[in-house]
Amino acid sequence: MMLAQPAGAQCRPKNPAGPLPPHEADLLYLPTPHHVVAAMLRLAGVSQADVVYDLGSGDGRIPIAAARDFGARGVGLELDSSLIEAARCNARLAGLEKQVEFRRQDLFRAELGEATVVTLFLFPDMNRQLAPKLRAELRPGARIVSHRFGLGDWPPDREIEADGHTLLLWTVP
Repeated sequence: MMLAQPAGAQCRPKNPAGPLPPHEADLLYLPTPHHVVAAMLRLAGVSQADVVYDLGSGDGRIPIAAARDFGARGVGLELDSSLIEAARCNARLAGLEKQVEFRRQDLFRAELGEATVVTLFLFPDMNRQLAPKLRAELRPGARIVSHRFGLGDWPPDREIEADGHTLLLWTVP
């Protein structure tokens, strides 16, 4: 017997992830509010032609919103296996298992070349460390949207406020 989930139900992580790599050990999960997710995806101009990678995808809300609201394909990269489990559950609840996938992967070892849009809500040091990788692996024209923090000395092409949340956009040259 299968029980229906109430409207707006969301899967939550069950267990802690265990030890994390040193450069990610001090990270904590702080989800981006849903209205800010929508603003990030609009800022990037996401369409059904895009592959949206969310680095540190948590409960999967950004890849799921990209698929559900824009018809894009979503990929979430996350180290915490309990968050990966919650994200996959949320994708199932949304009926989007074929449009989104979630990988337990170190952001610094992940291959990002397929992405046309990358979203971030990471600490400033992580963003700075990731900037050279993003520049090297993403194709020209790919867009990067960060919630709150910049990419070191790489100036954004655009910066907006969404209900008190700073969003920054870069287009890879």
